[in-house]
Amino acid sequence: MKARNRASCRPHHDIAIVDEGGKVVARTRIGNDARGFAELLTMLAEAGDTPAEPIPVAIETDHGLLLAALRATNRPIYPINPLSASRYRSRHQVSGAKSDAMDAVMLADILRTDIAAHRPMPADTELAQAIRVLARAQQDAVWSRQQVGNQVRSLLEDFYPAALDAFAGLRPGGLARAEARGVLTAAPTPAAAAGLTRAKLRKLLVKAGRQRNIDTDVDRLLAVFATTQLRQLPMVENAMGIQLTTLLGQFDAACRAVDELAEAATAHFDRHPDAKIITSFPGLGQLTGARVLAEIGDDPDRFTDPRGLKAYAGSAPVTRASGKKTVVLHRHIKNKRLAAVGPIWTLASLTASPGARRHFDARRAAGDWNRQAQRHLFNKFLGQLHHCLRTRNLYDEHRAFQPPIALAA
Repeated sequence: MKARNRASCRPHHDIAIVDEGGKVVARTRIGNDARGFAELLTMLAEAGDTPAEPIPVAIETDHGLLLAALRATNRPIYPINPLSASRYRSRHQVSGAKSDAMDAVMLADILRTDIAAHRPMPADTELAQAIRVLARAQQDAVWSRQQVGNQVRSLLEDFYPAALDAFAGLRPGGLARAEARGVLTAAPTPAAAAGLTRAKLRKLLVKAGRQRNIDTDVDRLLAVFATTQLRQLPMVENAMGIQLTTLLGQFDAACRAVDELAEAATAHFDRHPDAKIITSFPGLGQLTGARVLAEIGDDPDRFTDPRGLKAYAGSAPVTRASGKKTVVLHRHIKNKRLAAVGPIWTLASLTASPGARRHFDARRAAGDWNRQAQRHLFNKFLGQLHHCLRTRNLYDEHRAFQPPIALAA
């Protein structure tokens, strides 16, 4: 089954059913609505679909209303990667011709001939699917915040360097801190910043949620804003101030979205039975743990061994061997969201786990670059996580990283 959205008309799906010999027994196009789903069920029933032996479905997407409805029927669903689909297309014909109807037949034929080579969609629980929605949305919001923050920084470099001196170096957050956004909104130009009084600055910091060291920061900000800086022409400076105000509105909305989605994702994650096991690992908090669970799901049959999980996360290397030549390369085809958790997880674990620190230092001493050592540690953690989820045991530091004989003595 082929799913394709059209900009000029309603979204639709092209359907094709083939028999065991590869003959097309049914073909149609349905809408992405309840009526289209009813037509699909009728079509499958006429082809011999039963609750005891449901007809498996291949589809070139892993989300959408039709897919959610198909999952509710408890039938095997195989999302086919578009890259794999393009390879199968070249196997059947070399002319380069392509259409949604032809692709629907091709996807059905993939299940007929190579169903064992593809994984069905995991049977994740409803809670795990909700965590996936929230965790991915929060991660997207973080990336969006970073993008808008870079635009704000670039604009400040052009006309308002005092703001960078005042806030960009603050940790954590920098320009994303509430007090930075509040002060810049109240004083979007160097002229406005120079006119801020001590009482006004103090009021802005208190409004942003500051409770400690307020007077110290007020003195620091007054000194920074009073420093002589290069300035744009007055009208140009005012125009850039208007542009900055607009960007700050987007930036503030992105920051609020990150916080609200993080709160919702962690609240759902805390309700999941796997949360206690995942957060028992050093370096994994509630939010990073929610991201891990969102990507690996909670279907116990999805990854039968640790190798599958490591390959899915991109931490396992790819070996290419031909004759006497063997090359080990970094894996590029992976779940990029799960791979993005790796550096966060490993760096946080270096201070929380003595074993992780020893392992990382040993890899660095062996000649690994920093990212290579992080990836190797991430790979080891994933194997341990797979074991703990399968056995329902919490992380054990002494079993995960056995101490050297001298330390043990």
